[in-house]
Amino acid sequence: MEVMVERGCGLDVHEATVVACLLTGAPGSKPRKEIRTFSTMTASLRELRDWLREAGCTHVAMESTGVYWWPVYLVLAGYFEIVVGNAHHMKNVPGRKTDVKDSEWNGQLLRHGLVRPSFVPAKPLRELRDLLRYRRKLVDGAAAERNRVLKLLETANIKLSSVMSDVFGVSGMAMLRALIVGGAKPAEMAGLARGTLRRKKAQLELALDGCIEEHHRFILAMQLERIEATERHVSTLDQRINEKLVPYQDAHRRLMTIPGVDWFIAAVIIAELGVDMSVYGSAAHAAAWAGICPGNHESAGKRKAIGVRKGNVHLKTALVTAAVCASRQAGSYLRDKYCRVRARRGPLRAAVAVGHKILIAAYHILVTGGEYKDLGAGHLDKAHRNHTTKSLIRRLNRLGYQVMVMPVQTAEAAPA
Repeated sequence: MEVMVERGCGLDVHEATVVACLLTGAPGSKPRKEIRTFSTMTASLRELRDWLREAGCTHVAMESTGVYWWPVYLVLAGYFEIVVGNAHHMKNVPGRKTDVKDSEWNGQLLRHGLVRPSFVPAKPLRELRDLLRYRRKLVDGAAAERNRVLKLLETANIKLSSVMSDVFGVSGMAMLRALIVGGAKPAEMAGLARGTLRRKKAQLELALDGCIEEHHRFILAMQLERIEATERHVSTLDQRINEKLVPYQDAHRRLMTIPGVDWFIAAVIIAELGVDMSVYGSAAHAAAWAGICPGNHESAGKRKAIGVRKGNVHLKTALVTAAVCASRQAGSYLRDKYCRVRARRGPLRAAVAVGHKILIAAYHILVTGGEYKDLGAGHLDKAHRNHTTKSLIRRLNRLGYQVMVMPVQTAEAAPA
């Protein structure tokens, strides 16, 4: 096997230690092996860096396991060509599992050019990633806390969720605060309704007539405080995210022209996918990296369905969310695609299929610098004209009709 790297180092990274195996040697000769173990403290990682520099090392390979590889990468970046590989692709054969063997195996893969490097974004995108991922965690936590509030109200037989579409709107929050204070009658709390909700004053009065006790008020006050604090933190994060998005404003604006892609999802696409599409090579490779396309499993000429492949869970979640939103926009190509796939495969697979289409559109928008152009709801009928015609004829035949199809011009020329 051809040797690609004459001086390379394989690293086996753990939480507390890093095992390094330095392999040096010209092609055609047995490499000289030197193994050392370092701590993951910053000072020890600098010692690792200095040792590799003195030895003339040019390449370093390690697995992208958890978050432990990040500090090592940051200390070594700029001094060596670092290859961060998928841990699943760098597995050693069974029965040879030690830290030393793993580092040596990683070095051998690097030496022969058998490690496919993972995409590591630049520092500005990494910072934007951290902000957006943390924002998502806060939003999910706030949603979970709201569900706990609704559960607590049910235990006290307060039926606001049965009357109001949004318990946490202006009117609902006013009523919840009145419940916490206590002393107000149901009719007085129902009078806090605003807008069209005033029409349901009688129903609200019945819904607010419950068995709320002091411990309910205590827990409810704590829950509302957590929700309001989370909303303040999300607002602060949004300001910070907007500052980080300034260099990518044009791409961000163009991505929002895709149906279903809002401010947050466009920012996630930029942070997770990046803006330089040359690292993927093609839209199909980008979709495979994101894990939004079907996996391949073929043996003996037979293909097995294994679902979508594993990929970037943050990007995949954002794309599926955008797909569900796009499926509600009438007259669009994405809605037509969603409805067709849902009829055959169900709503979940349809959402993944439309999410794949959104990623393809985002890829080409970032490559060409253009905006999204909707193909229209009739595009699939035109693209698959014969298939659509035969399908409609079969449906009419099943209903007991005999159909003869002629083009429009021929039908107009035919005698009455």
